[in-house]
Amino acid sequence: MIDEKEMEQYQQALASAQAQAGQERVQNMQQQSMMEKEDKTMIQDQLDLGEELERLDYLLRGYTLERDDETGAVKWVKPKNTEMMILSDYGVHLIRNTIAWYINKNTLLSNYDEETIRHKMEDFSNDLNDTIFMEYEKIFQYPTVQDCEDVLDKRIENKKDLRLYALKIMGKKHDEETGNEIKKELIDEMENIIEKELNKIKEQIIKNKLKRFMLLIRSIQDSVHSTYNRAYMGMERKSLREHMHVSETKGGFGFQPQQSKGFLDLFKKR
Repeated sequence: MIDEKEMEQYQQALASAQAQAGQERVQNMQQQSMMEKEDKTMIQDQLDLGEELERLDYLLRGYTLERDDETGAVKWVKPKNTEMMILSDYGVHLIRNTIAWYINKNTLLSNYDEETIRHKMEDFSNDLNDTIFMEYEKIFQYPTVQDCEDVLDKRIENKKDLRLYALKIMGKKHDEETGNEIKKELIDEMENIIEKELNKIKEQIIKNKLKRFMLLIRSIQDSVHSTYNRAYMGMERKSLREHMHVSETKGGFGFQPQQSKGFLDLFKKR
């Protein structure tokens, strides 16, 4: 027979076991919920290429990353002059919209072999180059008259400073008034060739931008190629499936709950 004291001990032990089991169930549910949220966030981050496209858009516009000395925050800053702006607004939109057809989750979740990727990249590169060649006048950022005038003004100032320095080392007069006289002389010397000089400056600016354009095109091609490589043999889909399988196992599908002790187990040691 079980006396009242043993029955009381049993009831207390049973209540304690039930409370502990309930607490464990709540903890398991909370952990599983957190894991599901983390997994969902990770999958979204893995497939969301919006940030990459935004970064490419800034780079196409010639923006640079700069850190705020006061806050420490890093932000994209518009170029202070047009020297770093290779593409016009039309050119930026054309290339940005073109690569958006390739850099997306549909490409990531595809299944391509090496030969297919090679052919697709060849077609993309050729078509991009052909389009730019046929519309180069609209795609490139041509310097304005003001841009050319600023360069010419700077050259005149540099020549003036050199002549003033020459007067200085020879011990001759080299004050502000002298500088103004030298500047006027330089402008008079260029009176009949100013338009020609401005055209030369325009051509030189365009040539300098074309030198950087090849590097820009290579960077665009590599970005698209990297997206295709993530889809090589369906590796992106495979990695997501494997992660989901591991997450499900951790989340409790392979979990074996601990068996509750029966009434007689409390007295086995007696």
